[in-house]
Parts: sequence; structure tokens; C-alpha cells
Amino acid sequence: MLELQNISFGVETEKGARDIIRDVSLKFEDDKFTVITGPNGGGKSTLARLIAGIEKPDQGRIIFNGEDITDLSITDRARKGISYALQQPVRFKGIRVVDLLRIASGKTISIDEACSYLSEVGLCAREYINREVNSSLSGGELKRIEIATVLARKTSLSVFDEPEAGIDLWSFQNLISVFEHMQKSYHGSIIIISHQERILNIADNIIVIADGRVKAQGAREEILPSLIGTDSAVNACSELSKGDQ
Repeated sequence: MLELQNISFGVETEKGARDIIRDVSLKFEDDKFTVITGPNGGGKSTLARLIAGIEKPDQGRIIFNGEDITDLSITDRARKGISYALQQPVRFKGIRVVDLLRIASGKTISIDEACSYLSEVGLCAREYINREVNSSLSGGELKRIEIATVLARKTSLSVFDEPEAGIDLWSFQNLISVFEHMQKSYHGSIIIISHQERILNIADNIIVIADGRVKAQGAREEILPSLIGTDSAVNACSELSKGDQ
């Protein structure tokens, strides 16, 4: 289980100190699909980076499987069982998809094993296994290959920061199918940062973050209705935020 205890984080700007995350305490249950949503600039992606270890909190503690990992690096957290998928996956010129999957798994997996991970994310293995991870791949293809690397790692916690960013509608529809498959078959906790209603609709739990604070949290059935009925979940969250000011 992942637990955030009174986490705060801020940055220095030209206008002085700015609080991004303000005294956030959360618990993420094992084997649950959680979506963190809220208005742009509310602190969602910063929270993901704090969990992954890219940023370190100014205050508070991060507990993972009973261990305090607050001061651990992103590398050490990865070794403990935390995967992190970027908004924009990195392209690696000269590295084939099979090489990337082997690096992610930490061992020399067979071609058949590598192909099975690609199949799980809806890619035809024969067409992709030996392709370079470069500019010839579309944003949607890169997203699914990145998810395949997460599956290959077999970690107990996977964090995805706005996986829908920069992809077209067709790729987004396929991405939803991948996450639905992961929810049913993946033995591990999943945290997704998103404001897309279709992703919210397949979550077990939803957390609303605005102004660096938790505005609402609970089961999908409890939280989602309050986010529906406006143009988008983001607008609904903005209204939620205004109501708390």
C-alpha cells in the first residue's frame, strides 16, 4: 500500500514562494485502479512526480509497503516496485522495442515473452518487436509500448501521468481498451493522472485535486456523478474548487 502523510511541496518563482501541494494525506489501496483528476495547474502531475521520486516533498512522509521512501531516489523507488510513465514517452534512437522491453524487465526475456507484452497492449508483435523506438512511431504507439514496458517490469505500483496527452482519438480509444484490460488482469495498483471522463469511468476510486489540496475522494460511484454534467471533468473540478474557496 502507498500512503502519503501530510505532503507539502512548493517552488520559488520570480514573485516568491508558491505552494503546489498543500498538506495532502492519501492512502492508495493494493490492487486498485485510482484516477487523480482536477483542474489544470491544481497539482496532479506534481503529486505523481512526488510519488515517483522525481521531486522530493518539503514536508511529510511517503510510505510504500510499510517502508518510508521519502528520501529515496527515483531509481531506488523503481527497485522497490514503483513504475512511472511520462506524459510524453522518450524516444530512443538505435534501441529496438525488444531491447526496451528487456531493459524494463531486468532480464534477457525471449522474443515470445516480449511479443506477449506487446499483444497485451494491442500491438501486432511481428510489426513492432524489431522497430526502433524513434520518430517513426506515433504518439499512440509510443504510449502503448511504454505501457508494455510497465507490464514487463511487473511492479506493484504503476503511475501514469496524463497518458492521453498528445495522442489522437483513435489511439485514445485503444488506450482505454488497454487500461480496461490492465484493470481486469494486472495484479498491482494503478494510479492515473487524468481528466478524461472515459478514464474516470473505469476507475475503482477517484481523487480530486485542486489548488494543491484534496477536494474529494472515494469510490467512482460516489465521486463521478459530481464531476459529470458540465462540458468536461476539468470544468466540474474547477467549479468544485471555486466552491471551496
